[in-house]
Amino acid sequence: MVTPSRITLARKRRGLTLAELSQRAGVSLQSLSNYETGRTTPRPATIARLASAVDFPESFFHGPEIDELPAEGISWRARTKTPPRTLEAARSAGTLAAELYEWINQRFRLPHPDIPSLGKPDPETAAEMLRTRWGLGCAPAPNMVHLLEAHGIRVFSLAPDYVEVDAFAVWRGTTPFVFLNMMKSPERGRFDAAHELGHLVMHGSDHHCTGPEAERQANTFASAFLMPESSVLGHMPAGAHVDQILKGKRIWKVSAMALTYRMHDLDLLSDWQYRSVCAELSKRGYRTDEPQGMKRRETSQVLTKVFQGLWSTGVSPSDVASEVGISLDEMNKMLFDLTTTVTAKDVGSEGVSGPPARALSLVR
Repeated sequence: MVTPSRITLARKRRGLTLAELSQRAGVSLQSLSNYETGRTTPRPATIARLASAVDFPESFFHGPEIDELPAEGISWRARTKTPPRTLEAARSAGTLAAELYEWINQRFRLPHPDIPSLGKPDPETAAEMLRTRWGLGCAPAPNMVHLLEAHGIRVFSLAPDYVEVDAFAVWRGTTPFVFLNMMKSPERGRFDAAHELGHLVMHGSDHHCTGPEAERQANTFASAFLMPESSVLGHMPAGAHVDQILKGKRIWKVSAMALTYRMHDLDLLSDWQYRSVCAELSKRGYRTDEPQGMKRRETSQVLTKVFQGLWSTGVSPSDVASEVGISLDEMNKMLFDLTTTVTAKDVGSEGVSGPPARALSLVR
């Protein structure tokens, strides 16, 4: 049997309209519409053409129903500037990553979600409350990917073919997911992780908030979570000049622009000083990049250990992709720059971190 929703999901993943897939696969528009609604079932030869047109294994279309990530649970940062089909493609890629997570979850004991429901505090208070709950105090935040994973958030990469889409977070049932755009600088990646954490904490299933106000709240949360007020006041002088900011940003591993904004928010920079610093940072290239920033991107600890564990039992990344029903290339896009162990040569490679904060073991 062919699962109609999988035809739709594969089409959306490739950013195609019904008409475009019809032309690409050589299938009439009416027939394709009937396949996706389940009114008729495509023959094996037709499935082969569809699979080739969307670059999915034929086996993918014979799997069980897939629950897509809830569209209403995602707060896109540039919804009005990004084509709807691009956002749908990113959501579909996230759905496939969630399917990979389900496969992994059946074989490994992963950390349980620990995302508190904080009612509706302001973002600054929410950041302080979560830091207290997670035992961070006022110290600079550690590796953000490791931190999210240790508290049960499933972290995957956004497919690099959709670089215009920023990171996003979503709840799928009781499981929180964060998808990061790994094409950004490491500092901006840390801020994105904190931003999406803010959405999970403040705008979860019980506290819906979308649009510009949700983004403003998530930005404020991320700024406060990464750069606690007492820590910034204790390290940064009022009226700091650009070189002091460039030195100070290393304490919290944030971008120069993010620290400048935080200092202005805490009244350490006047409006005039803030504009002057921003202009100078822009002149030095810090608005679009992070010169002399962090040398290494923060990567996944859980996914690295998962693939090491699988390899030790003779299960290759290709085997995993095949069982999930996707191509190895598709799976690698979900893991892009998050783990160094998606092939045999990567197992035990330099840079793999120690054990996660919570237990991760193979289910026997």
